[in-house]
Amino acid sequence: KNSVKAMEKELVTCSLQGKEKAALKRSQIFQVLGGKDLETKVIVVLGKAGMGKSILVQKICQDWSNGEFSQFEFVFWFDCKQISLPEKQYSLKHLLLDFFVKPQEGSKEIFEYILQNPAKVLLVFDGFEGLNDHENLPRCSAKQPEKDLCGIKELLSGLIQKKILNGCTLLLTARPKDKMYQYVSKVDKTIEIVGFSPQQRELYITKYFEGLPYCDNALKLIKECEYLFSHCYSPVMCRFVCFLSETVLEMGDKSLPSTLTTVFLKFVQQKIIPVQTDVTAMQNQDSLAVLARIAWYLGEKHQSAMKSDHLPSKEVKEFALKYGFFLPFAFPRPSESGEEEFGSTFSDFVIQNFLGALHLMLAEDIKDKSLTKYLSFPSKKKKPYNWSDLVPRFLAGLLFLQDDAYFCSLSNKDVKQSTKKQKTLLKYFKRLQINELCPERLLELLHCIYETQSNYLLQHVALRLKPDLSFLGVVLAPPDVHVLHSIFKRSRKEFSLDLRNSSIDMQGLKDLVGLKNVASFRASLSDTVMLWKSSEQTKDYELLRASTEKFVLDPFKAKTMKDISDLSDLVEIQEKMINCVQDASGCSSYEIPAIKNLRKLEFALGPVCGLRGFLKLVEILAAFPSLQHLDLDALSENGIGDEGAKSLSEVFPTLTSLETLNLSQNKITDVGAEKLATALPSLSSLKTLSLYNNSICDFGAENLAKVLPAMASLRVLDVQYNKITGVGAQQLTDSLQKCPQIKNLVMWNPTIPYGVLERLQQLDSRISV
Repeated sequence: KNSVKAMEKELVTCSLQGKEKAALKRSQIFQVLGGKDLETKVIVVLGKAGMGKSILVQKICQDWSNGEFSQFEFVFWFDCKQISLPEKQYSLKHLLLDFFVKPQEGSKEIFEYILQNPAKVLLVFDGFEGLNDHENLPRCSAKQPEKDLCGIKELLSGLIQKKILNGCTLLLTARPKDKMYQYVSKVDKTIEIVGFSPQQRELYITKYFEGLPYCDNALKLIKECEYLFSHCYSPVMCRFVCFLSETVLEMGDKSLPSTLTTVFLKFVQQKIIPVQTDVTAMQNQDSLAVLARIAWYLGEKHQSAMKSDHLPSKEVKEFALKYGFFLPFAFPRPSESGEEEFGSTFSDFVIQNFLGALHLMLAEDIKDKSLTKYLSFPSKKKKPYNWSDLVPRFLAGLLFLQDDAYFCSLSNKDVKQSTKKQKTLLKYFKRLQINELCPERLLELLHCIYETQSNYLLQHVALRLKPDLSFLGVVLAPPDVHVLHSIFKRSRKEFSLDLRNSSIDMQGLKDLVGLKNVASFRASLSDTVMLWKSSEQTKDYELLRASTEKFVLDPFKAKTMKDISDLSDLVEIQEKMINCVQDASGCSSYEIPAIKNLRKLEFALGPVCGLRGFLKLVEILAAFPSLQHLDLDALSENGIGDEGAKSLSEVFPTLTSLETLNLSQNKITDVGAEKLATALPSLSSLKTLSLYNNSICDFGAENLAKVLPAMASLRVLDVQYNKITGVGAQQLTDSLQKCPQIKNLVMWNPTIPYGVLERLQQLDSRISV
């Protein structure tokens, strides 16, 4: 079973802007493009808790020991939970050659070799979030940083600042919300572990139960509980669910608990109950309450480890180790004659979360009225208790399980006190202004309410959700999608969803889009095209029809070449779908509503890809019959130039609905202006034309002036900040006299003498200066 944990996971690399993503093999992790050979390389592996970051770095160490990553002669791996205790100080030599591994001989020579060959050294710091308050990472002030004693934060600061062992490779793992970039001046590479796909979940479960008589039943049992199966995208959760399923099948039961809270309640109960007697039951309840208090108070300090001699009693220590709540580890001896010290760390972040929530539930010193401050959806000004994402969910679940037999077996506390806390939570949920919550906190609230399994609360929140819900840029993991799906099904409202940049998986997209009361949705173009192709392959024509009719594209902003490519794919798929989706009359032609109804298109690729991307965009512009607003004005300046202007002018006759054309800041000269002017009269609906801040001179102005009378629909022309002189300005003014339909001509140019422009304005008040 342990070998299953090391299954190859999908890795994703992200640029700092998060724009492009690509699959990454483990062998490519240390390949850094454009890095300086002699400088320290900083590589960050991001992933939610339980995604397998620690397993990944352990696998890297194992691969290295088997001959891979041969560029490194030394690999040092540190668990930040164990080295971040505030009272501990280290020198680099102490950390590497005492804490990690102690050579039998030659320590001095080995350390000197390391200092002289930093490029051959890989330092792995696993669980960087364990370094509490690391957003204020101190500067390394040691005079001899390699040899002086200092705290681990200061030592790591020296490594990142390249004061210590400059030229080595640093591999840091952390959770996404820890915002590594605040203090790392240059991250050379960022990698994100995204967890198991549905197929990988099935593979893990099958491998876990391989060889057992109920192997087939186990996968069926877990998949039937959709909520728990969705949580199996997280490897650590998958392991817990498999463990519990094993127990359930051995006992002959036919169903799994329906929430995370009941899963972990049963998990803890299965650990303790089978081996306890009436005599030990009370002791176990007391030890569990003490352990829960330790979990909470360590968590408040963003810690999960402590020195073993700080535990309140021998009984608690033995209880925690016996049932697997704690794992022991040893500190290095400060000297040959010093006594060896031991520490204990919670075996898993989920266990610490569950025990922390149990403490809030049981603790008499935490009054019912103060309980709500520990939830993670207060007003935006308050900082949530973010050492753990799961405490609020477990707390809500436990408060609604006070009569549960499993819960009673773990606690000897007064039920009345728990009832008060439950009522307080109920009032809090009812008073919450749900529509004022940001998407992240709304999701957290929905998860908490789902854990209660209270029909009243589930219905309450379903009726109060606003119809337009945006999850733009908010990661929607499979459990998030399941909870949303469950809440939407309870509501009588129709919903409009924005799922762009949410990393929603294909099954999640199908589930949400397939709901009858999801009236419209936005999602990334590539995901939407994949959804349609998948529906076509599986011959799910009902979902294909529904998803095409519900998909919304307007307004669309293209920022990358991939956006243009995806838009082209969308247009291309319309042709292929003619045979699959037909309108009610049986007509063989079919227009995807999103394409038909696109009214505003913004283009912002910037100067590097601007022209190339625009030429590709022009090829498909005719496919958008309702396009009213084409905007090429971007802060980074697209620079389509004369070639882009010429290409665009050739498709003007097809843009019959275009009302606003913004070509500002695109390096268009007289050559491009001439091409545009020739074709502009064919834009029969054009009302506003902006050529602001280009390089148009008098010849371009003359060509524009010639066609103005033929542009019957034009109301506003902006030619500010070009290179037009008084001659061109006069020609435009003369033409304006023949154009009563035009309401405003904006033509201040630094090359037009002020007196000339003022005189022209006196001639025609429609000219703006």
